[in-house]
Amino acid sequence: MPISNTDDTDLASIREAVAALCADFPGTYWREKDRDSAYPTEFVEALKDAGYLAALIPENYGGSGLGLRHAAVILEEVHRSGGSGSACHAQMYVMGTILRHGSDEQKQKWLPPIAAGDLRLQAFGVTEPTSGTDTLSLRTTAVRDGDDYVINGQKVWTSRAEHSDLMLLLARTTPREKVEKRTEGLSVFIVDMREATGNGLDIRPIRAMVNHSTTEVYFNDLRVPAENRIGEEGQGLRYILSGMNAERVLIAAECIGDARWFIEKASSYAKERVVFDRPIGRNQGVQFPIARAFAHMEAAALMVEKAARLFDEGASIGPQANMAKLLAADASWEAADMCLQTHGGFGFAEEYDVERKFRETRLYQVAPISTNLILAYIAEHVLGLPRSY
Repeated sequence: MPISNTDDTDLASIREAVAALCADFPGTYWREKDRDSAYPTEFVEALKDAGYLAALIPENYGGSGLGLRHAAVILEEVHRSGGSGSACHAQMYVMGTILRHGSDEQKQKWLPPIAAGDLRLQAFGVTEPTSGTDTLSLRTTAVRDGDDYVINGQKVWTSRAEHSDLMLLLARTTPREKVEKRTEGLSVFIVDMREATGNGLDIRPIRAMVNHSTTEVYFNDLRVPAENRIGEEGQGLRYILSGMNAERVLIAAECIGDARWFIEKASSYAKERVVFDRPIGRNQGVQFPIARAFAHMEAAALMVEKAARLFDEGASIGPQANMAKLLAADASWEAADMCLQTHGGFGFAEEYDVERKFRETRLYQVAPISTNLILAYIAEHVLGLPRSY
């Protein structure tokens, strides 16, 4: 049943509760995790225990049965508080493929333990080293062999693979040259990583600019039960795409949270920092970039809210989700650059948290979908311009 007419009082109470939870995880906590490239287990457990990671799972499967607006508020507030939802946000939306396209048996098997926090579905195996965002060119194969599929191939930038029990995997079940439509021939599987690791599944961490616990994953004759395939064979791309709009809205909400953090941080510093016997915030050269970043952030937030509301009402939100992600990512990056400039040299000091958040929010110009691909989508599917790729 689509959720509509969400009471803003409910959203405000969620913000307040999430902010209170995040207060127990200050900048010192995130700095330590970032410095050690460590997973924020304690923070993730706190979110799980509070029920926030099960926000989008229906009540009949043990979840909260909330809408995308609620989930967006949760993640926005996490980022506004100076933290990062990247360690666990996939737990909120990856399960949507099972919810929308899984069989009744699959839903009953997987969703209740995911909602209870007994199972972690955090890993999403799509991107490959040779194909990148050209998903139709992926090379990982799944070949039917009796009651199993035998999987071979490689995925990259598979975040949280070391901290997940299950992986949602997209693999080719029909050779590309044998499909009638280029969008067919890919299938989706649930991989039980507890059984697979060391038995055909190999996980290798990647050290990166940001602490996202990301990895490469290798499949070598990994056997996955055919009953773990979601939906029809060959229709996996459609199933995956149906969940990406929700993902883009939630990532956009994180960007809005980042932008709010940067703007609040810069404003506070500009009031306190005195140079030439006056607070630097009195100078228009400092004021104006902060004010402009605030205006752009507020406009982007409206687009995010609109996309989430339409999703909860059951509408198709391809254009709105993509525009929300584009505008919010741009707003967060503008605010990050402004905040670093406002702090000057101190912005590069670890103790101010600006440099950490600066690195984290830069990612959203690239992932989970690049800015250029969003512009290409809008040009073709909204404006009717010729396909560019």
